[in-house]
Amino acid sequence: MTYHEKTAKDASATASAPPPPARATVAIAFVQGMLAGLRHAGRDADLLLERARIAPQVLRDPTARIPVDRYAELYNLINRELDDEGFGLFSVPIRAGAFEFLCRSVITAPTLAEAIRRSVGFLRLVLPDLAVRLASNDEQACLCIRETRPLKIGRVFAFEWLLRLLHGLLSWLVGRSIVLESVAFPYPRPAHAEDYALIYTAHSTFDAETLSAIFAANLLDLPIRRDEAALQAFLDGAPGKLTTLYRRDREMVLRVRNALRDALPASGSLGDVASALHLSPRTLHRRLKEEGSSFQAIKDALRRDLAINRLAKTRQALTAIAAELGFADTAAFYRAFLRWTGMAPAHYRRRLQAASENTDRKHGADFASP
Repeated sequence: MTYHEKTAKDASATASAPPPPARATVAIAFVQGMLAGLRHAGRDADLLLERARIAPQVLRDPTARIPVDRYAELYNLINRELDDEGFGLFSVPIRAGAFEFLCRSVITAPTLAEAIRRSVGFLRLVLPDLAVRLASNDEQACLCIRETRPLKIGRVFAFEWLLRLLHGLLSWLVGRSIVLESVAFPYPRPAHAEDYALIYTAHSTFDAETLSAIFAANLLDLPIRRDEAALQAFLDGAPGKLTTLYRRDREMVLRVRNALRDALPASGSLGDVASALHLSPRTLHRRLKEEGSSFQAIKDALRRDLAINRLAKTRQALTAIAAELGFADTAAFYRAFLRWTGMAPAHYRRRLQAASENTDRKHGADFASP
């Protein structure tokens, strides 16, 4: 079985072939966190990884990234395997179907504030290890999450997961992104913290006593806009489906990303993109800031995802990839890729190729005649 996102041997791909589309990717640290409970229970993760079309070998590479849709698929596979929507991380399992009941308990709420209050009450019943509360004043609201007992398995991922679950669900309920002005996380800055700018907010701090996600208080008055028909569609593929909102839950972020991709190989500036979107540079900067992002963060993420895609799926020379992504020269591409992944692009490609070849040999042995 070949994992095309991780191989440079695609015979149909040549330097002259049309480039494959970029796909949003997830740092491998999120996969490691999601698997922590499964491994603690002594279960073999390789079969589930292969069913999600993720090469098990990439787990040994801390710089690896996987497509977000495959991450979402693995999310649901683990939930079903363990019959636990908490991934085996907590003192009691959150049985499969709990997320659907959470959705059904909040969809009839009149406002976001009431939906949050119902979510807090529901989680109190099914997740005793973490306490969630809503605090607010005239200007700001805070979604606060703290441990009620020490989390001994996958602690960082447990906080990442619950905040993402609640933020994604609540944003879906009101039909717009709930912009997080800042988030303080109760652990040291992880190596994959750069991903937080696209998942939560660019304004993340660490080593806090409890998790505190701050947003504008007036958002609490937003009406719930979803109905039963919308919920039925939403539940298809949930709860892993929430992770596919990775870069798609911020309207301006997505518009800027698309504009930058359409302009390649030109390296669009903030002014160029603002003009293409019929906005002033100041307005574009402000809108991105309101959505918890920045022009440079979006540009870096797009180039990184495209570069990984090219290295994995084509045999293009590094000079061609650099030119295609709008870099002035190969040296500039090299420095940027090293900053993104901690590894030179040629080395990264060899790692991908080695992982694919190991997988091919393994499956060849599995099907060999006795």
